[in-house]
Amino acid sequence: MSLWGIDLGGTKIEGVVLESRANPRPLARLRIPTEAHLGYEHICLQIKKLVDLLRAETGLAPEYVGMGHPGTLDPVIGAMKNANTTVLNGRPLDRDLEQLLGVPVRMANDANCFAVAEALMGAVPEALPGAEVVFGVILGTGVGGGWVVGGKVLNGRQGLGGEWGHNVLDENGEPCYCGKKGCVEAVISGPALERFYEKTSGQKRPLREIVERAEAGDDPAAVQTLDRLVHYFGKAVAVPINMIDPDVIVLGGGVGNIARLYTDGVAEARKYIFDTRPEKRLETIFLRPKLGDSAGVFGAALL
Repeated sequence: MSLWGIDLGGTKIEGVVLESRANPRPLARLRIPTEAHLGYEHICLQIKKLVDLLRAETGLAPEYVGMGHPGTLDPVIGAMKNANTTVLNGRPLDRDLEQLLGVPVRMANDANCFAVAEALMGAVPEALPGAEVVFGVILGTGVGGGWVVGGKVLNGRQGLGGEWGHNVLDENGEPCYCGKKGCVEAVISGPALERFYEKTSGQKRPLREIVERAEAGDDPAAVQTLDRLVHYFGKAVAVPINMIDPDVIVLGGGVGNIARLYTDGVAEARKYIFDTRPEKRLETIFLRPKLGDSAGVFGAALL
């Protein structure tokens, strides 16, 4: 059976048809603009348009459609919440799309789609075949994550599974858009690191340049920014490790490319895990992602 996936973004909608779960070869892959400024109903029609284009290209019809999206589909109220494409909030997106497409729709947020793709066909099968518990982390403009347990996404009672980015990390930290102060996202996201550097140095620089200057060692503010990232990353990532103890953590997003997270960051996490062994070993495997920008749409198809 072919697998159909839709990745709904703020500016584009991407669709893919994979041959099968056993052989996830793309048969077709297309993108069209979201045009969110034209409203909720228009977004739904754009999704239908994309599915129709995929039908025409492949000559196939979907039995199900998986979709990745911003925000959360709240399973209690049956409506979207927390989406930065704000016209989606409060709307029963899954039911509306099922009526429009005529097939069942399985939805998960973009971080969950990243996690399931890397767990089933990305970095994880290569490094640790048969891994039972995978935590896929997004460290970029925002901070999020997704749990994959036994090959299935763990959504949770309120649809909040994996939302470690809004655990409070520093209660004296900056305000977060979610209404709290000092969330993980407000401390170690890309924009948060850039704000800290600017506050410390009096200069505004992109994160890539801050990392380069820290690695060169000739910019004290850049070194301080990266040292602070390492400290808070270790403290933050120890929480999901202590809670569910994943076999593998995959670090996605722009901040996830920073090499020190895989060495100093992991060493920092060891300080906060609940382990009474004298050597304080951390058995969790930390991996770089393999699928790049394909992860979201592939993960949606695998739902």
